[in-house]
Amino acid sequence: MPLYLNDEQQMLRDTARDFIAEHAPVAHLRKLRDDDNPDGLSRDLWKSFADMGFTGILMSEQDGGLGLGHVEAGIVLEEIGRNLSPSPFLTTAVAAVEALKGSPHAARHFPGILSGTTIAALAIDEGPKHREHVALKAERSGNGFKLNGRKRFVQHGHIADLIIVAARTAGAAHEQDGITLFAVDPTMPGIQQDSQRLADSSIATSATFENLHLDADAVIGEIDAGHDPLNRLLRAARTGAAAESLGVGAGAMDMTIGYLKERKQFGQTIGSFQALQHRAAHLYSEMEVARAAVIKAAQLLDSGSEKADDAVSVAKAMTTLATTLAVQEGIQMHGGIGMTDEYDIGFYMKRARVLAEMFGDANFHADKLARAAGY
Repeated sequence: MPLYLNDEQQMLRDTARDFIAEHAPVAHLRKLRDDDNPDGLSRDLWKSFADMGFTGILMSEQDGGLGLGHVEAGIVLEEIGRNLSPSPFLTTAVAAVEALKGSPHAARHFPGILSGTTIAALAIDEGPKHREHVALKAERSGNGFKLNGRKRFVQHGHIADLIIVAARTAGAAHEQDGITLFAVDPTMPGIQQDSQRLADSSIATSATFENLHLDADAVIGEIDAGHDPLNRLLRAARTGAAAESLGVGAGAMDMTIGYLKERKQFGQTIGSFQALQHRAAHLYSEMEVARAAVIKAAQLLDSGSEKADDAVSVAKAMTTLATTLAVQEGIQMHGGIGMTDEYDIGFYMKRARVLAEMFGDANFHADKLARAAGY
């Protein structure tokens, strides 16, 4: 498959680029932050995403969606990253939709996601770094389950209408078998969430589950066999995070190149200095390689390839490294003003840092690839 967009995908990219740049540029993020907005995002913008059809991008046409794939979802996410637009698109329209597909929960929650009235959060992480361990316990209780434990970094958990929780119904924390996914109403008694602002001004919660009683209907998929829908969720989320990270890096690079063309020293633009040209060319090359990795991962996910897992880890690791280079070079080439809040380049570094950690950092995915290869 060619590692570039076809005509229809380019049309979607142009539509998403114009819409997001007009309605949710970096100034939108700055205003939400300066106003100390308690939601951390605009619900009106989320409904606008629905009006554009973006929220149903991964849903089938039978479910009312667009029936598109991960390549198209990545196109939207790259523009979200380029503009640093706060939205629940990744957790809701990508990760949650993938987890709920084929389950009775799809009929219950897809209409709300399609209309932009439902926001979903993911309660997966339990430590300071993303790992694949699941220790939160779900013990059988009557006709359902009783959940006890804690989750961290639950993005949008404070305003979510649905939280997808990975829990342990059998086995040890490091085992793949014995995991069950639950669809949880966050207003139920037994959940306590403490909100915290992250480095990029987004909001995540630490969620404590204490004797939370759930009916058996809350189970997504099969009991003790939640590893499959969880993997489906994580593959989609990691590819989506890689695409958004790519957009963050591209936005930082564009801003930096623009600055090199305007800023003058010794009577000439600093972009004419050969040393900076070399660094800009290196950055462009790294970003293009990362872009190819993201498209490849999304294409393999859409085709259901057995090689998708490895490609997803390659994409997440490569975009993390390329985008880290983009924001660091951006700060350096802007000089001292790059460190000031007045210039937007700093926002790109903060968002890149958060995305780097989401669903596994570069070291996590390098280790995952090495283990898969037998090392």
